[in-house]
Amino acid sequence: MSKSAIVTGASAGIGSEISKALCGLGFEVFGIGREFKEPAEGQMFHPIVCDLLDTQRLLQNIKDIAARGDVSVLVNNAGVAYYGLHEELNPKKIQQMVRTNLEVPMILTQQLLRHLKANRGFVINISSVTAQSSSPHGCAYGATKAGLAGFSRSLFDEARKYGVKVVTIYPDMTKTDLYRNADFTVGEEEASYLLPKEIADAVSFILKQREGAVVSEITVKPQIHRIKRK
Repeated sequence: MSKSAIVTGASAGIGSEISKALCGLGFEVFGIGREFKEPAEGQMFHPIVCDLLDTQRLLQNIKDIAARGDVSVLVNNAGVAYYGLHEELNPKKIQQMVRTNLEVPMILTQQLLRHLKANRGFVINISSVTAQSSSPHGCAYGATKAGLAGFSRSLFDEARKYGVKVVTIYPDMTKTDLYRNADFTVGEEEASYLLPKEIADAVSFILKQREGAVVSEITVKPQIHRIKRK
């Protein structure tokens, strides 16, 4: 039975690049996403079409995946962001962020933790630099990502004695469609944004550490801070 990895938000952007990197490292990758517009690359990648907020369907998919492979890596990558003054949001948008960015990673980790303990595996949570400081015009989004980071730190202290590695990656502005709901996007200069592959490279770096050494947090930033108004 081959070692397996589960990646959420795997249909595009950072999740797609992480999936490719994991396949390159020899993992059988089960990528979960709403839709996959392009055919899967290689026999090691298995696209799983699922709405993460459909909890019962998600749980069944996780059960099926765990029965097929020896799950060693969980990458909680899927995320949604709405920006603007907090008073201009609405309950639906807030709930969507809380559930996608925080509730789903906690549920998936709970469902898979026994497998990850048995395999001395990894939980890799993709947070955001907005979790590390004040985030005006992104209060709710930043709070969900800060919550995810707090969950990571506590879970590592809880599970480290079982060999489980829990890691948080904090990407800064990355060239993805995360900003589709914002009035800004990444800057025009290449030095003002990250590429999804660079976050995938951080995941590869984490997985290549010797057993017994854990890189618990990584922050990745572009050289300059600049955004572009839409």
